Amino acid sequence: MTSAPLTIDVDAPITAAAELMRDADIGALVVTATSGVRGVLTDRDVTVRVVATGADPATTAVGDVVAPDLVAVSPHDDVDTATELMRTNALRRLPVLDGDDLVGIVSLGDLAIDHDPTSPLADISSEAPNN
Repeated sequence: MTSAPLTIDVDAPITAAAELMRDADIGALVVTATSGVRGVLTDRDVTVRVVATGADPATTAVGDVVAPDLVAVSPHDDVDTATELMRTNALRRLPVLDGDDLVGIVSLGDLAIDHDPTSPLADISSEAPNN
């Protein structure tokens, strides 16, 4: 799990999200609103749901792109629960919520490192990014 993941407000433009992902060298942001966590925005979401549809990233809000149904885990859930949620919902990242509080994000790579540390995905996921 990555503690304290970067967040972006649901009303922010996609350009702000893309810039934040670029500057932090990450592929996902947790989307928040005054009511709490709304979901996860990925670089793939930006590509498929904004760029490929011809939407204007400067005027398209993050909330218009993020999936409507939040899927998350608790810090008390085990790895098998996270794995099953990712499998059944075809997700690569899950926010970790303690009640309404965001405490982290778990990725497919995190699960690979935990379950099969000698796998190619675990090996790739444990490497530091090279810029």
